[in-house]
Amino acid sequence: MALAQFRLLLSRTLVAGVTRNPQVQPLSFRGHAAPPLWVRGGLCRSGTVSRYSELAGRGEGPAPGAAVVSSALTDLPLPGSLPCLVDLDRAPPLSPFEEISEEEAVQIVALPPLPPVSTALRDYVNQSETLRMLVHLGVDLSKLQARRNVGSMLLRMGLQDLQERLLFLRDLGLQEPQLGPLLTRNPFILTETLENLRARVSYLRSKRFSSEEVGSMVCRAPYLLNFSVQRMDNRLGFYQTLLGLSPQKTRDIVTRLPRLLCGSLEPVKENLKVCELELGFRPNEIQHVVTRIPKLLTANKKRLRETFDYVHNKMAVPHALIVKFPQVLNASLLRIRERHLFLQYLGKAQYDPAQPGYVPLDQLVSLPDPEFCSELATASLQDFELFQKTL
Repeated sequence: MALAQFRLLLSRTLVAGVTRNPQVQPLSFRGHAAPPLWVRGGLCRSGTVSRYSELAGRGEGPAPGAAVVSSALTDLPLPGSLPCLVDLDRAPPLSPFEEISEEEAVQIVALPPLPPVSTALRDYVNQSETLRMLVHLGVDLSKLQARRNVGSMLLRMGLQDLQERLLFLRDLGLQEPQLGPLLTRNPFILTETLENLRARVSYLRSKRFSSEEVGSMVCRAPYLLNFSVQRMDNRLGFYQTLLGLSPQKTRDIVTRLPRLLCGSLEPVKENLKVCELELGFRPNEIQHVVTRIPKLLTANKKRLRETFDYVHNKMAVPHALIVKFPQVLNASLLRIRERHLFLQYLGKAQYDPAQPGYVPLDQLVSLPDPEFCSELATASLQDFELFQKTL
C-alpha cells in the first residue's frame, strides 16, 4: 500500500503543470529551459529516493521547492529498479502567463533573436538548419545573397523540403561535391516541386537519354530541370528539324552541350546563318561541323568570323579541310596565329594533305607547346618562345 501511494505521489510531483497541490510547490530547474538530461533519463532508475534527494542537495537536481516531497520519502526503500513513471519531454509546457519569481526569471536563458533586417545570410546561419546544411554542402552564400529574393526564399524553406530535393539530385547520380556548385549557380531548383522535377526527368528518359546522361546534363546545365517538358520538347524538335539530324545525333549534341535546351534559340539561328551566308558552308557541311563541335552553335559570332577569316584567307585552308577538322574554328585565334607564323618562318606551313610535310589542323591547335615544337616544327621550345616575343 505504501509503495502504491509513493508511486502516485511521485508521478503527480514530476508532471509539471498537470495538477497542482497547494501544499507542494511545482518542480523548477535551475537555469534550464527544459528538464536536464538526468531527469529525462528517469528518476526511478536508482534503488531509493535518497539518490533523488542527494542530487538536489548538490544543485544537480530539482530546486529546493521540490524538497518537500523528497525529504519525506528519503528513507523509503524501493524493491529493485522501478520503471520511469513519466516522460517530461511530453509534458505540456508551462503557461506563458504564469507568474514566476525574480530568481527564476534571472535564470532563464533566451536564444538571441533573428536579426530583423540583414543583407548577409551568415547572420542567420546559427538559427537556420537549412542554411547550415547548405554551408556543409559547399554552397557559397555570399553569391546567393547578392541575388534578388534568394535569401528570403532560403530562410522560409524547411529542412525537410531541402532534404527531399537533395535526395532527388542524389538519385540522379550527382555526388555530394557536385551539389554545392550546382545550388550556388541555380538555387531556384529548390523551389520546384518534386512532381515537376520527376516529370522532366521522366521525359528525358522517354527520349532515350540514359540515367547517367541525365545526371551529367543536370550537373553541367544546372537550370535544365527548371524548364517545362514542353519547352524541352520544342528545343529537341528544333535541332532535329533545322539541322536535319537523326534522333541519335540530336541526343548526342544535346548530351555534350545540354545548355542548348536552356538558352535562347536566336543566337543559334544567327550562327547558322553566319556559317551559311558569310562563311560559305553548305547545309551538309554545317551539319557535319555541328555534330563534331556543338559549341559552334553558341559561339561568339565575331570570334567565329575572325577565326574563319584567318584560317581560310591567311593560311589558305579550303572549306573541305575546315569541315574535316572543325575544331580549328573552336581554337584560340592567338594560338593559331602564333603557330602558323612560326611554321611559316621555318618554311613548314604546309596544310595540303597531298604535299610533303603536311601539318594536320587538329594537331596544330591541340598539341601542347613542347609536342608542337618537337613533332610539327622540329625546333626547340626555347626557339618558339623567342619567336613569340618578336610578334
